[in-house]
Amino acid sequence: MKPDMEVKIGGLRLKNPVLVASGTFGYGDEFRDYVDVSGLGGIITKTVTLRPRPGNPPPRVYETTGGMLNAIGLQNDGLENFIKEKLPKLRGLGTRVIVSVGGETREEYRDIVRALSAFKEIDAFELNISCPNVAYKHKVFAHDAGLTRRLVAAARRATRRPLIVKLSPNVCDVTAIALAAQEGGADAVSLVNTFLAMAVDVEKRRSVLTHVTGGLSGPAIKPIALRMVWQVCQKVKVPIVGMGGIMDSRDALEFMIAGAAAVAVGTANFVTPQVSLEIVEGIRRYLARHGLARASGLTGSLNTK
Repeated sequence: MKPDMEVKIGGLRLKNPVLVASGTFGYGDEFRDYVDVSGLGGIITKTVTLRPRPGNPPPRVYETTGGMLNAIGLQNDGLENFIKEKLPKLRGLGTRVIVSVGGETREEYRDIVRALSAFKEIDAFELNISCPNVAYKHKVFAHDAGLTRRLVAAARRATRRPLIVKLSPNVCDVTAIALAAQEGGADAVSLVNTFLAMAVDVEKRRSVLTHVTGGLSGPAIKPIALRMVWQVCQKVKVPIVGMGGIMDSRDALEFMIAGAAAVAVGTANFVTPQVSLEIVEGIRRYLARHGLARASGLTGSLNTK
């Protein structure tokens, strides 16, 4: 008997627990020639903002030991273009579509979610309240429990679709922000976003990135992200989407055992476009090898005694 790979993120059913992270898979259509997208649990699109954003000037990507720095700055063509140009291509992908939403005010998040809720192609939203590579008029939403709670509540009133709130690792206590997101009406939380970091060109004595700092992703951050997922799992009742340095099925299994209901694969997509499908198969083989009937049974199964 084959293991049941289906998992639930709030009211959202996924055929398997493997998603692709926002900003690493475009809008899904770009990978169609390399990946059978229908084999994924779902895709999380590149972040959509109300108005077009040019992003930060280059250089804005840099490979580091065990990871990658990026300071893209949420470059995108804005909501109107997303509806006209990107949304039609999401039809027929054969998997769940989760749209990442960004903004400078909670009203912008609310308005984007409300507008996109009219389209049946969209199954859920991920509220990207934690990008470290943009200039905010105030502090990053995900750095403040009150700001997080009010933003999520505003988005909650604008839609009945599931809301996944993407949390920042660049805080003293990520569990406090996770609880605030839950109180605001989140159906799930995803963590972690990238770690604020930098690199220096010693010959020029300048920052490698024009933006000076960027977000660190990749294998280097996995142990810290894993710890944060485990901590949040102890505090919240909503499901967790775990991410941060997942390169293979073993990494994904660690996140699920630590408390994640599903995982999102990011930087690894740039190395091996088919890696997410390989991870799906790796989880399936693990379940069969251990005689486990359901992928959902892995979540939070860590033995700490």
